[in-house]
Amino acid sequence: MARAFLVVMDSLGVGGAPDAPAYFNGDLPDTGANTLGHIAEACAAGHADQGRKGALHLPHLDSLGLGAALHLASGEGVQGAGLGRAPLSLWGAAEEVSKGKDTPSGHWELAGLPVPWDWGYFPKTTPCFPDDIVAEVMRLAGTDGILGNEHASGTEIIDRLGGEHEKTGWPICYTSVDSVFQIAAHEDSFGLDRLLTLCAALAPLLHARRIGRVIARPFTGAPGAYRRTANRHDYAIAPPGPTLLDLVQGAGHATYTIGKIRDIFAGRGVDHVVTGPDAALMTALASHVAEAVEGSLTFANFVEFDSLFGHRRDVAGYARHLEWFDTQIGPILSALRPDDLMILTADHGNDPTWPGTDHTRERVPVLAKGPYRGQIGICAFADVGASLAAHLGLAMAGPGKSFLVRDDGL
Repeated sequence: MARAFLVVMDSLGVGGAPDAPAYFNGDLPDTGANTLGHIAEACAAGHADQGRKGALHLPHLDSLGLGAALHLASGEGVQGAGLGRAPLSLWGAAEEVSKGKDTPSGHWELAGLPVPWDWGYFPKTTPCFPDDIVAEVMRLAGTDGILGNEHASGTEIIDRLGGEHEKTGWPICYTSVDSVFQIAAHEDSFGLDRLLTLCAALAPLLHARRIGRVIARPFTGAPGAYRRTANRHDYAIAPPGPTLLDLVQGAGHATYTIGKIRDIFAGRGVDHVVTGPDAALMTALASHVAEAVEGSLTFANFVEFDSLFGHRRDVAGYARHLEWFDTQIGPILSALRPDDLMILTADHGNDPTWPGTDHTRERVPVLAKGPYRGQIGICAFADVGASLAAHLGLAMAGPGKSFLVRDDGL
């Protein structure tokens, strides 16, 4: 029996989204944003040589069609970038219909469920949170106040307010242009369990307002040397309908999630979970390719492209991580069984050359390794879920349509 693997390279957009002018970083529309294209350009020009050197080198991903997907999505190719080999497998690019450009929108739609509502957001003012939400945070935390109450970068606000947080015990609350409410607190002085309990208790109030996630952001260290830990936890609003995970689990097949997938889907349709930094997740993916049972779905998210490099506008770091990922994914692709299907894609863009610190609205690559060949063209995000379902012999309800054509013509 076949197995299916869905691997999300978080934020690896390839430009070309037709609705990019409707999305913004500050006052600048996302028109022209292109995560992969602009990284490749910077590398080719010698502007991303920190910890690496020269043209972007992604032979395994490019052999699947990454360079071809970039050209298809945005009409761009990068001279001397080392991308653009003739694809050996099934490839294309996908565009999103859900409103918003954050994690739940992209992942739900990849799993066959476009978001049917407008997300709730907080205004870019200081303070930005309604009084009743602030009061509830204080009540649940047992404090006389909160810190932050603004749009901010997580690392910056922890550096700026971490010392005051440790003195007062007040949680640091902040948001972004995404539909999120984030709470940062010190694992030792505030307590990790206390932070997680606070976020879990607060989440229903925020979900009722269509705020997609309450995110616990624990950190450790001392003033001037704070660092966020791997104990982040997302309390996400549950998908409003069945997804690929529900379909596979409901058919009696095993589902494995790697990274933050369980959090994104509020635990729905999830049997087995592995979390951790990307290096540990890659080890887990290799293990799942070796050991996952027949008929199973493995759904993985590699978040560090986004969290460590995209939001921080670190072009060289993003390029290094892409090259690391390419090196690691090569043996995993070779270990797939003949009837396996692995689709590698992304959930949105996060162009590290773009002004601001927020995601960018882009098309994403769709690269498939399995018993299929050819060009997909521009497809819908939901077509990814429908295709994985079809590979497993399941029929997915919803707007997605399978793009699979077997290499043997059947």
